[in-house]
Amino acid sequence: MATTTTAAQGDRYLSIDAVRGFAVLGILLMNIVGMGMPAFAYIDPTYAGGSTGADLWTWAVNNVLTDGKMRALFTMLFGASAVLVAERAEAGRPGPLQTHYRRLFWLFVIGMLHAYFLWWGDILVTYALAGLVIFPFRKLDWRLQLTIGVVVLAALLGANLFEAQALTAMHAAATAPNATPGAVKAWQEASQLVAPSADLGRQEIAGYRGGFMDAFRVRALAARLIQTYLMPTGEIPEAIGQMFLGMALFRTGFFTLKWSNRAYATMIAVGYLIAAPVTAWIAWTIWRAGFEPLTLNRLEDWQQVTRPLIGLAHASVILLLVRSGAAQGVSNRLAAAGRMAFSNYLMTSIITTLVFCGFGLGLYGRLSRFGELAVVAGVWAFILVWSKPWLARFHYGPFEWAWRSLVRWSPQPFVRGGPTAAEAAV
Repeated sequence: MATTTTAAQGDRYLSIDAVRGFAVLGILLMNIVGMGMPAFAYIDPTYAGGSTGADLWTWAVNNVLTDGKMRALFTMLFGASAVLVAERAEAGRPGPLQTHYRRLFWLFVIGMLHAYFLWWGDILVTYALAGLVIFPFRKLDWRLQLTIGVVVLAALLGANLFEAQALTAMHAAATAPNATPGAVKAWQEASQLVAPSADLGRQEIAGYRGGFMDAFRVRALAARLIQTYLMPTGEIPEAIGQMFLGMALFRTGFFTLKWSNRAYATMIAVGYLIAAPVTAWIAWTIWRAGFEPLTLNRLEDWQQVTRPLIGLAHASVILLLVRSGAAQGVSNRLAAAGRMAFSNYLMTSIITTLVFCGFGLGLYGRLSRFGELAVVAGVWAFILVWSKPWLARFHYGPFEWAWRSLVRWSPQPFVRGGPTAAEAAV
């Protein structure tokens, strides 16, 4: 059993930062779809963006390896960081309780601004609200934290499968020979959840290709629908469950290289040799069904089981890379990106807004799913190039510094060479 942890500067863990950097890069592979084309294309490639040839393969590979998996990993890291930040705040002022809830308050404020002005798929508001729930449980035994996380995620899966069955029943009632007007109307309303009209997509394209206020109105509608419908019943429960897993994994030393090579290899095997093939079978079945909405909706629910496993397999690869000392240049670049994950997440939205919206380059709805990968590559290059030099001159990323200063209600040391500052994560 390897017991040493690889620390970066101060009391930061290079291993955690590298995994976080990898996750913030990977999240863009899926977010780019909602950023550059009508929202429902994120779920159904036949809605927009292409579903044949290179576009189909782009959807398939992302569906198996990144869709929800990077978000799950990022969310588990948030749970781990909640424990880590609380531990570091135990002896300081303000204490862990005030530090945590101040962090969440400002995260919520920034997340709301982000959702309505930059990216309707914002995750920060979800993290702020889920974080309210997990904090009192941060000192529980890791086995209990793990159990709670699994139970929450299992309950969410059960609720989603029940909803999928209810939609199937509503469709059957509405298409039956003796269907009542009420049944038909109920299905017409419910079907917008799994098969929105093409008119909605055209409205999104027109809005985002217009001026700033045109884009704002379309984005605000999407953000409001997410926050009032999907977030309470889906995103927040899933985040809570995954954060509990993250807290448990942090306590076992998973993110700090306290697992053996064999244990990490086992996690890789579970993720890549079991969970990934199952997910690939789900994706193949969806494609074979022609992306039929009810089939897609029902089968996508089952991916809630495989997402954390594949995400942890990705993390295990990065952790073994860090431990080995091989490709240190890559590890250090990823770690720098991870130390600035908050800034890089928000900068990604700023860049893509200017690329896709009409007040920028106006490419919204003009690139295929495969074509958007060029934008992803450009943003990745920016993140990997700017993060390390920035941190050589400054203590924090720009948005990390702003967040930390708001939490402490006092400007924090920023430029290196000035007053020293603890390298604690915000």
